[in-house]
Amino acid sequence: MDAPVLAQVLRALPPIDDPNVLVATSTADDAGVYRIAPDVALVQTVDFFTPIVDDPGTFGRIAAANALSDVYAMGGRPVTALAIAAFPDEGVDMSVLAAILAGGAQKAKEAGISVIGGHTVKDSEPKYGLAVTGIVHPDRIVRNSTARTGDVLVLTKPLGTGILTTARRSDRIDDAALSAAVTSMETLNKAASETMVRIGVDAATDITGFGLLGHLREMTDGSGLGAEVDAASVPLFAGVLELARSGSAPGGTKANLRAALAAGVSFAAGTSDELQLALCDAQTSGGLLIAVPAQRSDALLAALQAAGVTEARRIGRITAQRGIRVL
Repeated sequence: MDAPVLAQVLRALPPIDDPNVLVATSTADDAGVYRIAPDVALVQTVDFFTPIVDDPGTFGRIAAANALSDVYAMGGRPVTALAIAAFPDEGVDMSVLAAILAGGAQKAKEAGISVIGGHTVKDSEPKYGLAVTGIVHPDRIVRNSTARTGDVLVLTKPLGTGILTTARRSDRIDDAALSAAVTSMETLNKAASETMVRIGVDAATDITGFGLLGHLREMTDGSGLGAEVDAASVPLFAGVLELARSGSAPGGTKANLRAALAAGVSFAAGTSDELQLALCDAQTSGGLLIAVPAQRSDALLAALQAAGVTEARRIGRITAQRGIRVL
């Protein structure tokens, strides 16, 4: 759902007054957190969607990595998962569903957990994802709403998966041109999460359906601050700008850009339409956006490189002035 619509729906929910609920919907964070002991809190999230690639096993792995990412964004460690699947009861061979589930289980195993159950429903369009439970120390939760003025913004994966997968569905590109994005979407944010927790950061979120600027806006709004983004420093997959220029941006990406403009995000004069779209591109299993104190930013980037997160880049900073400015 579009962010403004979802926000309107969530405002209708009754307030939460349980003191053990440490993170809920009020700051649009990546997962809910519930304290079950003085030193243990549960991190809970759910995510599922329709196929974005043709190969069912690959789809399962991407969907699982995407769901697990919410726990990693909170600085948590996944412990169990439940599968959620919708599938036609005729017209599609059940071996396809089996391959999707196997792909998800494979990715969960890579994360060190098991898929211990799940639920299926009949639907004309396949859908798959996971409900994931993780754990985190209540004092070590990494929230999206605790950035501080002067923090450096670090992004751990390139942008453009929405534009690239849309182009592949319309045969504007082939599998080879999509392969780098597929590899990225299958890659867990585990190493990035463990690294940011070890170095110590102020805030983080993962970049998914609302795009970089949408999730950054949630971070700045929750923190009561603003941000500057150096557009030239933001990593993009090869071919993304050309495809956006030729009309391959998905509907969600266009909606994200409209929402960004309506919220007052400002772009420097001369920022191309295609770059604006790329910065708002609806991602699947995107990277972590991390707000780290400036004095630790070099250490974080070096540690991410050492951990194999080689696409991580410094892309901007948190400011005291409200609003997001793309430079």
